[in-house]
This record gives sequence, structure tokens and C-alpha cells, in this order.
Amino acid sequence: MFGSIHNMMCQELNAFILCLDLSVCQAYQKHMSISDDPNRFLTTLFHAAVDAADPAKIISDYLPMAPHGRTIVVGAGKASSQMGKAFEEAWARERGTPLEGVIVTRYGYACECKNFEVLEAAHPVPDEAGLAGSKRLINAVSNLTEDDLVVALVSGGGSSLLPCPPEGLTLADEIAVNEALLASGAPISAMNTVRKHMSRIKGGRLAKAAYPAKAVSLLVSDIPGDHPQYIASGPTVADHGTRDDALAIISQYEMQLPQAVMMHINSEAANAPLPDDEKLAKAEHYIFASASKSLEAAQSLALEAGIDMYILSDAIEGEAREAARTQAAISKEILLRDRPFKKPVLLLSGGETTVTLRGNGKGGRNTEFLLSMAIEIAGEKGIHVLCADTDGIDGSEDNAGAFVNGDTAGLIRGAGLDPVAYLQNNDAWTAFEKIEALFIPGPTGTNVNDFRAILITG
Repeated sequence: MFGSIHNMMCQELNAFILCLDLSVCQAYQKHMSISDDPNRFLTTLFHAAVDAADPAKIISDYLPMAPHGRTIVVGAGKASSQMGKAFEEAWARERGTPLEGVIVTRYGYACECKNFEVLEAAHPVPDEAGLAGSKRLINAVSNLTEDDLVVALVSGGGSSLLPCPPEGLTLADEIAVNEALLASGAPISAMNTVRKHMSRIKGGRLAKAAYPAKAVSLLVSDIPGDHPQYIASGPTVADHGTRDDALAIISQYEMQLPQAVMMHINSEAANAPLPDDEKLAKAEHYIFASASKSLEAAQSLALEAGIDMYILSDAIEGEAREAARTQAAISKEILLRDRPFKKPVLLLSGGETTVTLRGNGKGGRNTEFLLSMAIEIAGEKGIHVLCADTDGIDGSEDNAGAFVNGDTAGLIRGAGLDPVAYLQNNDAWTAFEKIEALFIPGPTGTNVNDFRAILITG
């Protein structure tokens, strides 16, 4: 009961903040300069991006037709319970037939659904609760008929939330693989290619288990390029990736995996369904929220505030610290020479960078990006940055990201810390926590990857 009340209060508070921030943005346009409070302006843009990916405002446009038989809803991901709540409310208004199902989300991300059981499990490292949740999802779609409909509500985070090792492997094996992937620096598409070849639920296998029922997947994309087969490792979407591809990735990133895992991936038992599998012939999928749409929403708000704005890309990948160096160089070129864009200007980007673990600190890819950025723009006046994960959590702590400007590196040094040493130790969270620069919006109910905003005022 307390959890439901808490989630409802959080959702109402986030809605209030968004309305307040939209009003603030309009006030900027009419009465004040953005440079008077750049962090607040950047926060406004973040909330606009998140709002554009709110399932409650979008999902009704993607409802399938009601079947003659049962409608089973299964969900997985950090936004899945909010997707479930939005779906059942829209279904009640427009279809009116009974619903049932099971949803698995991250601890602390659940919201109450009337028709579905909502389970919580661990992210980013799987646990026993996730294993139990995977089995519940498979059972929910088993023994159906061609008159039945399965609706899969899938968002980022589902890979970790749905551990389901094949016969001969254990949860400990899957945890070891997950930890190796997270430390490897591999892009999310590569990680999920490996994951789907040691699973009984990923790589289209959940949709195959639902046969002969029709499976319709509604997806919130956290994947650069919006490739549906990589979202949560594609439990309902098959692709042409093979176990040879998985083995090549393991070799390229020098991953040390358990012997039992390597034996499995080298065997035909690891083969995943291909898109032309007859049991997937009726499967459909739709991406209804993505980084591209969210960045465009932030762009519109920035233009309303009277500032030039450019979207660099919605699919930036690679090492977080290296991506930061590139964007810092562009920002300084604008600041000093008004090229390739004239200041004042706002640069937006999305995608999902990666972190190759070299140390034992705290943080995620967004704070790693930001600490590298802070070092590169140290002493420069007129550059302000917010980088944050749109699901509200960056890595394993409670922040989505942090704020950075030309003074940040100096403030960290003034607090007795060496920013370069903390970057090398992958300990960006500690550096930003020390100077109270963390950005903590709380769980947002969606997940369309990273949001990066760089304001250059000069």
C-alpha cells in the first residue's frame, strides 16, 4: 500500500515539476535571459524530452484490435509497469474486453496495475526474482490458441530483468556474463547479441512460446538507431544475428566467460529463432517512444525560448569519456570562434555511450561523460551541460546524471579531489556528489536512452 501511494505521489510530483518547468521556459522567453539560470533551463528540456516518451500520452494510438479469445499482457523493462498502467487504461476506454498478464520491472519502479501482476527484480545485474519473473512470463503465454492475443510491453532494462539461462547453465552463469558485458565497453547491440544466445526467453523466443497466438509488441526504444531486436534483447523480436556473431563479439572485447557458457554458445543449442521462423509469422512490433522523438520535443521547447538549437545525433555510441572530449572540442570551437554554429546555441544528442571499467568507483555512463567534459572545458565561461538517463537512473546510484560548467573541475579540486584520478577510477558519482552537482529527478516511467544538452552562451 505504501509503495503504491509513494509511486502515485512521485508521478504527481513529476507532472507538477514538468508543468512548472514549461511555465518557467515561457518566462525565460518573455522576461529573462536563459544565461541567468542555465541549469533550470536544461532541466526544463530534460522534462520535455521525458514527457514526449510518456506511455500514458502515446500508447492509445497503438492498441491492437481485441481478439476473439483471451488478451494476455506481458511486460519487461524499467518502464514496463507504467506502460502496463497506460495500456490497461486505454484498453478499458477503447476496447473494453478483459485483460490479464504479468509484468517485470526494476526494484522501486513498480506502479499499481488493476489487471496485471507487477513483479520487481534486479538491474543491472540479474537476481533470483528476475529468474522467477522470466518463468512467469513464459508460463503466461504458453498453451494459448490462435484466437488469443499476446501484447508485449517492452522497454530498456529488460535484458537484465529477464534472466533465463538454457538447460545446463545457471543464474550464476548469466550473472557472470552480464557483469563481463557491462565491464567490456561493448555497445548495447553487441551485448544483446551475446545475451540472446544464452537464453530461453530472449531473441524472439517469448513470441515463439506464444504460438499460435498472435504477438504484438509495443516498444519504448533505448537503442541507438531504434533497432527493435536489441530492445531488452528482443524477447519478442527475432533477427539474423547468429552465435558466430556472438562468439566474434566475445573475442573482440576479450571477455572471460565461464567455460559452460562458451560450450553452450559453441553448440547448436544456442541458435536463436530467425525472422522467417513460421511461429513468428504473425508477430508484429511498434516503437512508440524513442530518443529521436524526445529530442525533437526538447528542440521545439528551446526554439520557443528563442535560442538556436541543433540535434547532433540521437544514436551516439562509443566510450563515454571519448564522446565527451569530442563534444567539448565542438563546444569550445563555438565559444571561441562561432563555428560551426554561432552562439548562443544549444546542442542536443542522444544514444547510449559505454564505459570500460578500469577502476572500482561509482557512477554510470552519463556521469563518466560529464566528468570527462568538465576536465576538457575547465576554465571556459559560458558552457553549461546536463547529461542524464531518461529513465531517471544512471548506473547503480539514485541520480540520472549531473550538471557541469567551466567551473566544475575547479570545484572538484577545491573539495580535495583530483578529477582526472576520479575519472580513471570510474568514480564520477563521488566527484559530483562531493560538490552537490548530481541531477536526481527520480524514476521517470520511461526509458529512451541518454539525454545530453550543451548550452553555449559565451
